[in-house]
Amino acid sequence: MKKNKQGPTMTNRILFLIFFIIVIVLTIIALKAETDTPMTNRYTTHPGSDPLDDALIIKFKKTADLRGTSYKPRTKHLTKDRQAVFTNRLFLETSPYLHQHAHNPVNWYPWGEEAFLKAKKLNRPILVSIGYSTCHWCHVMEEESFEDLEVAKYLNQHFVAVKVDREERPDVDSVYMKAVQVMGGQGGWPLNVFLNPDLTPFFGGTYFPARDGDRGVSMGFLTLLGKIKQAWDEKADDLINAGASITAHINKRSQENSPAQLLTLDVLASAFQHTKAMFDPVNGGVKGAPKFPSSFPASLLFHIHKKIGKDRALSTALTTLGKMAQGGIYDHVGGGFHRYAVDDKWLVPHFEKMLYDNALLAMDYTDAFQITKQLSYKKTATQILDYILADMTSPDGAFYSATDADSNNSHGEMEEGYFFTWTPDEIDAILGPEAAPLFKKFYGVSKKGNFEGRNILNITLPFDDFVKKHDLNPEEFESQLVQSRKLLKQQREKRHLPLRDEKIIVSWNALMISALAKSAFVFDETTYYDSAQKAATFILDKMTKQGRLYRSFKDGRTKTQGFLEDYAFFIAALIDLYEAGFDIAFFEKAIDLAKTTNDLFADPENHGFFMTAKDAGQLIAKEKPAVDNAIPSGNSVMLMNLVRLYEYTLDDEYKKQARALIETFSGQVRSNPVLFSTMLKGVNLFFDSPKEIVFAFGENENRDSYLDIIRNSWQPGRSLAIVNEDNAQRLSAVIPFTTGKRALNDVSTVYVCENGVCKLPVTTPEDFKNMLGE
Repeated sequence: MKKNKQGPTMTNRILFLIFFIIVIVLTIIALKAETDTPMTNRYTTHPGSDPLDDALIIKFKKTADLRGTSYKPRTKHLTKDRQAVFTNRLFLETSPYLHQHAHNPVNWYPWGEEAFLKAKKLNRPILVSIGYSTCHWCHVMEEESFEDLEVAKYLNQHFVAVKVDREERPDVDSVYMKAVQVMGGQGGWPLNVFLNPDLTPFFGGTYFPARDGDRGVSMGFLTLLGKIKQAWDEKADDLINAGASITAHINKRSQENSPAQLLTLDVLASAFQHTKAMFDPVNGGVKGAPKFPSSFPASLLFHIHKKIGKDRALSTALTTLGKMAQGGIYDHVGGGFHRYAVDDKWLVPHFEKMLYDNALLAMDYTDAFQITKQLSYKKTATQILDYILADMTSPDGAFYSATDADSNNSHGEMEEGYFFTWTPDEIDAILGPEAAPLFKKFYGVSKKGNFEGRNILNITLPFDDFVKKHDLNPEEFESQLVQSRKLLKQQREKRHLPLRDEKIIVSWNALMISALAKSAFVFDETTYYDSAQKAATFILDKMTKQGRLYRSFKDGRTKTQGFLEDYAFFIAALIDLYEAGFDIAFFEKAIDLAKTTNDLFADPENHGFFMTAKDAGQLIAKEKPAVDNAIPSGNSVMLMNLVRLYEYTLDDEYKKQARALIETFSGQVRSNPVLFSTMLKGVNLFFDSPKEIVFAFGENENRDSYLDIIRNSWQPGRSLAIVNEDNAQRLSAVIPFTTGKRALNDVSTVYVCENGVCKLPVTTPEDFKNMLGE
């Protein structure tokens, strides 16, 4: 008898259907739970703060999804599954520095209206804490105070906490740095300033240890917060009045102008006297410690040497550049300079590396080579640039901002300088018994070490003296050093790398574009030119909108409209690019940006240029930067741009504007000329009589035989053009001194003009060299 299979089959289907319905219901419940309460629970309320609102939590979740599973929160407050306990609004920003603080228990806000409105609504003072991603003491204060639950709770209960990346917002940093200096404090980072709700500052300082007694201070940050809270509760009017008084003082300092007076070249001699007085004749640079490369005006000294014949100006600059390249401030394994040395011998650096330092130094060493023809300067310049191209260049060709001083040591602990330092045993293991002994002698490596038991490589005896002392073949020993450094670098790359700040800043990129372009021309190196061109194209394509530059770029997003330095430095870079490759499109773009700069930043009444654009959000003060700091000032670079544009275009408006700018700052420059080294270079060019050189090459002529003469001659301010049938009309429209200049009888012809007078054209490299020498 056959069994009826219909019954069991139907039963199975019914059971499966019931199971399927249960799964769907449970899934719906789980999804609902995930979108309701757990979202709120996942983002924990900061101690002392109100709960986060749902709209903000949704933004956090979307940003977390975009960051992906590889994102690692930087905080000690983590769940069992290594997720951040706390998340604040900095998580939504692009700045790596702000991301470092995005998971502090402090409920940070970025600089902006949301924070300011909250302070006004709650009638609370604002703490503005300013730093940057590779700042060592910023990291220390974060660990000690901003990661501390008790400090965070008090700060959240009684203040509105705002974090600022000084590299994204140099305007905010500059005005509050001046405020702290007006209060009698020392400048530096982290910069912590307390403001009234109207953004006027009433108290500030730099690094504060967390508690009384820490690091030997009597009053720690937590006690300071309590004192300020008490003053706010009991004497708010006094703090408001103090803020108004400090702000008035800053405005007065920011906008004071000298009586109109044109500087004369005697100011160069005065600047040299100032430089001699502060010069360290043994170690180079400024006497004492710490030693910053940017504090010593090597580039200006080259101009002084050429203009007024001060040979000691040249030797002073070269001594400094030589000592720096031998010292520990220079990374002998990977190339590039660290930010500064903490001692007076350039030995022990603060190990962070900044893009702008390396760009400016690459230009100094390139100039030094061009002036002296000494290969050691070329070697240093090219090693800097090769480091940037290898380690600091984005896939799109733009340049990253900086690398940190700190990294994990062999025990997994953060340690300053570990990545860059060595023990003798490490070097022996990598180089072997043949190469290691001489390498260690040359770079001063000892068992005792020179930095916390480890060794910072530094050259204790110049190369020529060392090979002579040890009876070595110079070529063979140099080859051995190159190979040894290569092996050490390969091994070093296996260590935990220092954090790299991968935001892209226009002004800093522009400095590196200039460095690459100048070196590309002087060293006849197409790789450098191609890299400079690619970076400039990135800025034009990705960081320019409706003709305006944007300050920074990260994660596919631009941030903040550009400041004066962004425009000024990029105009200079475009002119340098033109002079390196003679692509007139770059020069035309420089002219366009100069007009935009004038429209956005120029002061039509008192002359010069403001730091921020006319339509930018107003700070408590509007500044005209003129003093050089770590980088040249925007007004100084614009002065040089105006002079260079005049020399090419012969447009008198550029010359008039340059003259007015010099007159505006003349009193300040005369009072302390060494603080205005870039402006003095502009003054020198303003009074100079630079040569206008036009090459009209024949079809079969070797261009290099002519261009090499320029490459081997340091001629600041000279104007160059290459004219041919294809570009003659376009070129003459923007560079009028090229008009009518052609190759004579299809033979390469060079035209040299000066002060509106042209010499007879020459048709041989020898004649051109003789003419240039005159």
